[in-house]
Amino acid sequence: MYGEDRATEDQIITPWTFSVASGYSLLRDPHYNKGLAFTEAERDAHYLRGLLPPAVSSQELQEKKVMHNLRQYQVPLQRYMAMMDLQERNERLFYKLLIDNVEELLPVVYTPTVGEACQKYGSIFRRPQGLFISLKEKGKILEVLKNWPEKTIQVIVVTDGERILGLGDLGCQGMGIPVGKLSLYTSLGGVRPSVCLPITIDVGTNNQKLLDDEFYIGLKQKRATGQEYAELLEEFMSAVKQNYGEKVLIQFEDFANHNAFELLAKYRTTHLVFNDDIQGTASVVLAGLIASLKLLGGTLADHTFLFLGAGEAGTGIAEIIALEITKKTSVPLEKARNKIWLVDSKGLIVSSRVESLQHFKKPWAHEHEPVKELLDAVKAIKPTVLIGTSGVGKTFTKEVVEAMASLNPKPLIMALSNPTSQAECTAEEAYTWSKGHAIFSSGSPFDPFEFEGRTFVSGQANNAYVFPGFGLGIIMSGTIRVHDDMLLAASEALAAEVTEEDYLKGRIYPPFTNIRKISANIAAAVAAKAYELGLTTRLPRPNDLVKYAESCMYTPVYRTYR
Repeated sequence: MYGEDRATEDQIITPWTFSVASGYSLLRDPHYNKGLAFTEAERDAHYLRGLLPPAVSSQELQEKKVMHNLRQYQVPLQRYMAMMDLQERNERLFYKLLIDNVEELLPVVYTPTVGEACQKYGSIFRRPQGLFISLKEKGKILEVLKNWPEKTIQVIVVTDGERILGLGDLGCQGMGIPVGKLSLYTSLGGVRPSVCLPITIDVGTNNQKLLDDEFYIGLKQKRATGQEYAELLEEFMSAVKQNYGEKVLIQFEDFANHNAFELLAKYRTTHLVFNDDIQGTASVVLAGLIASLKLLGGTLADHTFLFLGAGEAGTGIAEIIALEITKKTSVPLEKARNKIWLVDSKGLIVSSRVESLQHFKKPWAHEHEPVKELLDAVKAIKPTVLIGTSGVGKTFTKEVVEAMASLNPKPLIMALSNPTSQAECTAEEAYTWSKGHAIFSSGSPFDPFEFEGRTFVSGQANNAYVFPGFGLGIIMSGTIRVHDDMLLAASEALAAEVTEEDYLKGRIYPPFTNIRKISANIAAAVAAKAYELGLTTRLPRPNDLVKYAESCMYTPVYRTYR
């Protein structure tokens, strides 16, 4: 008599839904909901009378209110959760907030806060964002992709959760990373949110703490490896191409070293793939190095580089530096590599160790006697640039920084590991120990630091400078493959954005406040290179690529409904 009551508990029902967003359903659809910004006319036309309080607010007023509320939270994770709730409730307001307050909110929706969010993802999990593809879906991945409501997808960010930031294996809880990355594709690069798809591939986890956690949301088994893993990835890559076509950009994110290099090498000739940890990080760091030449003097080929950390980030950066030197000087790649030295957990990578090295470290094994410690490597190699990609905090000690300062009038020190707790050294340590001579940049943000009356603003070598504009350039030109030269073009475009004012503050990256303009310029440079290489499908080529990029960018201002 009353529909769903106790008497109907055991009956099977069909979950019907309405097809037109109107009234109550409109207020619960994040794509179209405007909250109190619905006008009087819209409230009449869409059956909203009585469902909202009588006040009508502008989007600007809503933005002001949300920012006021966010600033009340003392704990960054609470801000993260508030932002995720807003994204689930009102998509346009979420992106408007992120664009207008990028420097304040970027550390909330991305590093470093997203790391803590991933660690606690099982506990704070509310509504699924993106697709979870586990071993249970083997043989059915194409069907799973068809379950996603949007049929046109242009960017997929996918992780298997094995190496989340510097935090290790977080399994299924790594979903926070693809979700965060794609919110930056939209806010910083102007890629429409409807064409973005976050995916987590769950093959289990080797993190015992998660396996024992009753709130863990993933498969409770040890990680699948070898053939089982390869077959699942192969099915996934084929299904993506079959469902979304040749031009969908697949960004690999936070895969462990052994899989990251293998997947990139395997699929770069058959799919449009990009690994942000190997290629994105490399492109951003190269941009910082090109920009820093204004302060250091000379060309890239004149400098000697020493890395602490020889994983995907370290070797990826090393390779792109060598490629840029080769491009600018025409020396062979092998010779360009000789200016670059890497230290891993066993010491300096030298030719006597070549037999025991993983394949991606072998090109960096140069002739030199073995050196165990970083400090000794600094003294032996005498680098002008020290780059940290080790994922281990506090490894650039006072002695190491002092040694760099004694060897160079202006040592360039890049402590790139994320989150902040894993940074090789802090901005304060770098400036203090080098007596204000160091040029410093990091992976996570540091506050400005005053030393002997001078305020230093350290640059942040954040991948968010490059990948959103890079993705936009690929999408707007219909590019079908990623070429290394496109990464070099992105680096040079970013370096060109650093102003004299930035240099005076010690910055080798531009401020994030202009990020959408920077992304448009990067997109134009990437697209221009893709057209030059004959990799594009969107023809004819637009005359003004920067203007075209700006015209393609999503803007989150509210639309008027009829």
